[in-house]
Amino acid sequence: MLQTPSADSPGAAGIVEGTARVLSTADDGGHLRPGEVLVTTVTNIGWTPLFPRAAAVVTDIGAPLSHTAIVAHELGIPAVVGCGNATQRLHTGDHVRVDGTRGTVELLADPGLRLSPGLTTRRV
Repeated sequence: MLQTPSADSPGAAGIVEGTARVLSTADDGGHLRPGEVLVTTVTNIGWTPLFPRAAAVVTDIGAPLSHTAIVAHELGIPAVVGCGNATQRLHTGDHVRVDGTRGTVELLADPGLRLSPGLTTRRV
């Protein structure tokens, strides 16, 4: 399980399960499909057009006032920021559960997209 160093600053609240899409640059954004979990090192204003397509966002670097956390919060997208090594541990196609409230990202065994009871999600 990936987790932010401080549970007090997870990113943006919400829980979603989906397929990870690891991107190195915003220029690779054409590969992000609607409803996928965007995984990257860090975001800036150039990434903003990709957020509405993402079910959630996970970054290696970030804090409560980072670009990722603020934009995800404003758009109602769960986010976990400051994981440290998400881009190294997750791969495109992995099935993950992002819990922006707790600041955790879990790699799930089942590659099928399914919702667990009690989860709230944002479908795009």
